[in-house]
Amino acid sequence: MANVYDGAFRTILNDCRKLIIPVINEIFGETYTGEEEIRFFPNEHFLDQQDEADKERITDTNFTVFGKTPKKYHVECESSLPDGKITIRLFEYDAQIALDEGEVTEETLTVTFPNTAVLYLRTYKKTPDKMKYVLVTPGGTVQYDVPIMKVQTYSLDDIFEKGLLMLIPFYIFSHEKDLPEYNSNEQKLAELKAEYQEILERLDKLERQGVIGAFDKRTIIDLSGDVIHEIARKYKNVRKGVGDMMRGKLIETSARRLKNEAVNETKRNTALRMLKRGKLTIEEIAEDSGLSVAEVEQLAGLQTV
Repeated sequence: MANVYDGAFRTILNDCRKLIIPVINEIFGETYTGEEEIRFFPNEHFLDQQDEADKERITDTNFTVFGKTPKKYHVECESSLPDGKITIRLFEYDAQIALDEGEVTEETLTVTFPNTAVLYLRTYKKTPDKMKYVLVTPGGTVQYDVPIMKVQTYSLDDIFEKGLLMLIPFYIFSHEKDLPEYNSNEQKLAELKAEYQEILERLDKLERQGVIGAFDKRTIIDLSGDVIHEIARKYKNVRKGVGDMMRGKLIETSARRLKNEAVNETKRNTALRMLKRGKLTIEEIAEDSGLSVAEVEQLAGLQTV
């Protein structure tokens, strides 16, 4: 389910924000050091619909990096086949982000579009290297590219050498086509487990060197386990052999419990705001907030009491 992958992407960004910097450097050719301030903005936006009521949707990330010049970014995570609709949705988000923060001075509206990119977890033959916006206006035509990062093209060495640690939870996608073989061949499964053991050891080394903190490391491992369990739902041996190995490395701490409680509270508050506005169905609210349908129904019931 794409929700698990989207949730993992949002979680690692919310919990380990500095990990986005190497990804931004890689995608946009920036030279951020990692010491810059990163300020995230609300991801909820109302999208005007011509033939139906306004819809509220949540972008994956909407943030500004304060380097020498502040720059706004919008990054989306996708696991589905490119179909043209993704580009339309991206532009809707970008336009709404720009409009939400637009400025009017003496009847002049100034809107700033974010630097936008897409992380594709799966790469298909028709997956392009970039998207493009072409805006034909009375004042002239403006066009620019929306770069695409293809996660499956990055080797384990690439990820660690470039510091792209936030890609680790999705590294299993590079093995997706071989999951049936891993599931039925003990030798192949052992090789996959050895690769993930290497990931754990390299993360341990980065923690000892002070490159990442203990919480960042645990979050990466935790989310890796979640993604593996989802992508290997049909492959019990892979799920237990590799997924459980990653989850087994975690030790629950008070700090993590508090962090999880804060994240869950944010999800509940988001769902409550959506319920009060009455724009979306229970299922849509569950999808956008990251809660289950049952949890949203429970919140809806509390509102009517």
